[in-house]
Formats: sequence, structure tokens, C-alpha cells
Amino acid sequence: MAANMYRVGDYVYFETSSTTPYQIRRIEELNKTPNGNVEAKVMCFYRRRDISSSLTLLADKHQNMLEDSEIEARVEDVSEKQKHQLKHRELFLSRQVETLPATHIRGKCVVTLLNETESLLTYLNKDDTFFYSLVYDPSQRTLLADKGEIRVGSRFQAESLPYVLPEGEDDSRKMEELEELIWTPEHGLSDRQVDQFLIIARSVGTFARALDCTSTVRQPSLHMSAAAASRDITLFHAMDTLHKATYDTSKGANSLVPTGGPVLCRDEMEEWSASEANLFEEALQKYGKDFNDIRQDFLPWKSLKCIIEYYYMWKTTDRYVQQKRIKAAEAESKLKQVYIPNYNKPNPAAIDGKTNGLDGQVSGRACESCYAAHSSQWYSWGPTHMQCRLCSSCWIYWKKYGGLKMPTRLDGERPAPTQRQGIVAQRQGPPSKRPSMGVIRQIGSVMRHGMRGNVMNHHMNGRGRMQMINWIDAPDDVYFVATEATRKIRRQVNPHDFKRTARNPWRLLPIKPSLHSDVVVLD
Repeated sequence: MAANMYRVGDYVYFETSSTTPYQIRRIEELNKTPNGNVEAKVMCFYRRRDISSSLTLLADKHQNMLEDSEIEARVEDVSEKQKHQLKHRELFLSRQVETLPATHIRGKCVVTLLNETESLLTYLNKDDTFFYSLVYDPSQRTLLADKGEIRVGSRFQAESLPYVLPEGEDDSRKMEELEELIWTPEHGLSDRQVDQFLIIARSVGTFARALDCTSTVRQPSLHMSAAAASRDITLFHAMDTLHKATYDTSKGANSLVPTGGPVLCRDEMEEWSASEANLFEEALQKYGKDFNDIRQDFLPWKSLKCIIEYYYMWKTTDRYVQQKRIKAAEAESKLKQVYIPNYNKPNPAAIDGKTNGLDGQVSGRACESCYAAHSSQWYSWGPTHMQCRLCSSCWIYWKKYGGLKMPTRLDGERPAPTQRQGIVAQRQGPPSKRPSMGVIRQIGSVMRHGMRGNVMNHHMNGRGRMQMINWIDAPDDVYFVATEATRKIRRQVNPHDFKRTARNPWRLLPIKPSLHSDVVVLD
């Protein structure tokens, strides 16, 4: 029951199409529609397959720019297969919000910010676990580092200095580079005397606002002026003035009213207009505490320092308390959780038993991902003309992680043949310097996607009969390595014969058997 109960804040799989991988979303709200259905307002996460190739290169560059030597050492210890699967665990956070039917939820997952102190293998060792470190903007097509990065590690630790110098050792610090003392408790004044001086400072601030025309418009009443003069900016100025006066209250009181008139200290709450305050609240509703986006899209004429300062002062106002109460009342009326039963409808990509056979084995084909020959259920995958298949476990992996367990050409991440382990070759003479890819390249896909049993080798034995090779686990790449004699004959053969042979790799070229080339198989 708990596994099928979904709450606000959960990371879940959403299935929008039966033939595409799940989408990963975070539930922000659960709302009940007038017709009784439940809709989920979700925040979107994107995979590598969802962004452009240029942004994928940028993501790889971001990972390579990590300066932590411990992380680089962990990456080197990861195998090629694990590196391939780690890409399936990487997500990109976005600010995009959409509404989806809750009935499309297919399970829970875990999404965390990339932790630089943990091993990367921890994400592979846990099922349904993903990480992110970059933020993707679908509208602008940009990829940026997350502002909420957790700065943990030796690079972010401060070096603490001893508080007391050893006896006989001189202080080698440069005093002009140290912080400036602005207050000390050893001033000789009582708390009552300090409070009295602060009251004088607030009174001077109220009188200064009465003399200022712009302040009179913003605070038309005496109560509003007195409240504005009692804010922290006035008290900080008073304490700073008292410190500079060496804690002489009479000298400090004279400093509050210089020759030009009383000193007026105003903070961001007084500097902002009503329209700017409304823009800020609208931006805060959209972006949250992402002050960079608030400044860029709503208040570009304000500095980042002013916006942050205004936010923490705004949180102390009655308007913030009122909005918080309204949001709490709205949250009480909304759904807290929803129960979604397991989805048991048959998938259209599932292949029926007639094609599978009674033993669950697809005739002449194996799993495109793990190359397994047996499975309880097979699923059609990839382009229809390729007739690719996935076993049940690889199908579930592909739906959850958006990729295959092993890199293949169709998956777009297949390594070069020289990096694959094992080479099986049949040749009568030395291979040519450069394989010819134009004639029988199609054999590779036939062996991978269809003919896993007896595959015909384009090689004639000495008696002029066709030689058959039994491939138990067919390789991924088959290259036609032409001999010197074949290359000479090729110039005399009609090019259309080569094209027909490429489309029909079981046909033989109209050349003599003794001049047939070898087939080299790379795996």
C-alpha cells in the first residue's frame, strides 16, 4: 500500500507513451478536477537524450572541469560499461512545471544533487537512483550549474589560525588588512544608557522623515514614520555613531544631528516602490528564492545585494505573514496524497508468444542490449525496419533509465571496434590496410538483429561450395576486408551489382570463387 501511495515532494516515473522511456518528475501539487480525476502539478527533469548534442558536450565538459582530485580518481576506477550506465543516471533540473494525470504514475525514484564526497558507484548500486548537477532551461536552450551546490570538501574549508600566539612570538599579521572593530562590550556604559541613546536615535530618525518630502509620501502618518525609524538600519547607525564617539553619549548625540540637519537612514524596505514590491512578490511566486532569475527577468535595475536584503526584510512584514496564512489555508484544501494502483495493462510493444516461441526464445534474434537468447517476454525496440528486440529485464531498464545496458550503434554510444574485447577473424592472407565498408557492411546488422543462428560467410572454399559458420553469439561489427585481387575485379564489375549485394547480403558477387575476399568479424 505504501509503495502505491504518492505524496507531494515525491520523485516519480511518468509514462506519457508506451514506446518511450519514463519521464522523471517531482510532484509539487495534487489537485482534484471537477470530474473526480486527480492531476499532478510536477517539476520536470530531463535526461541526456532529451537535450541537444551541443549541450551534451557542455555537460561532459562540466564533468571534466571538476578540480577535485578524489572525484577524478573515482572516475578512472569506473569501467567503460559503468561510465555508460552512469550517463543514464544523470538528470538535468529545470524550472518548467506541467500538469499530468496522476494515473500515468508508474513508480517512485530518488533524485539527489550530485554529492562530491560520495563514490559515483553509489548511484549505480542503488536501483531507481539519479543525480543532477546542472540546470536546463528548455526555452533558452541553456545548461548552467545549479545555484544550490553543496560546497563540501577540502577545497571549501577555512584555515583556522591560533587565537593566542605562543609566548615570545611576534604578531606578523598586517593590521591594516584585518577587520575593523565596530563595537565592543567593554565600553563602560550601562544597558540603560545604551537604550536611552537608541531612543534618541529613533526620535531623530522620525524627525528626519518628517522633513523629507519623499518619505512623507511613502509614510503619510506619524505611526508609519516612527515604525520606519525603528528599523535595524537606524539602530545600526546609532551604535556605529556611539562607537566612533568612544562611547560618549553627549558627543554621539551631537553626531546624530550634524550641521546639514538630522541624519536619515533608510533601508531597502523604504527605498522600494509599491510597484517594485509587487514585481518582487510575483517573481518570488514563480522562481522561489532564485534571486539571480528574479533580478534577470523582473528587477534588472536592482542589484543582487539589494534584492536579497529586501527579501529578508520582507519576511518580517505583516504582508508576508498574511500570504503565508493564505498559502497554508490553500494547502489544507488540497490533496496530500493519492493512491495509484499498479499498471497491469499489456504493453503494445510486447511481442506475442507465436513470435517468441514456446520456450520464450525469438527465432534467430537475441536481446539488443544484453544479447540474451532466452526471455520470458520480448519487446519490440528501435526502428521498425531493424526488427530489434529487448528482453524483459532490459526493457524495464530502458524504460526507467532511457538507455541500454550495453552501448550499441542504435543507442548512439557504441565504442569504436578497436575498443571492444575479442577479435574473431577468418582470412587466408594478410588483411588490407583499410577495410572496405561498401559491400557487405549490412551483414553486421543482419547478424545482430536477425540471423543469430547459421550465418553465411561470403567465402568459398577450395571445392567451390558455400561455407556455413554457426554463430552462437553473433558479433556486432562485420567488415568486408577486400583482398588485392578483389579490388582489381571490383573495377570491372557493374556498380549496381555491389548495391544489390549491400541490400541483399546473402547474394554473391558475379566474380570467380578464387577471388572472393575474406570476412573479418570484430567484436
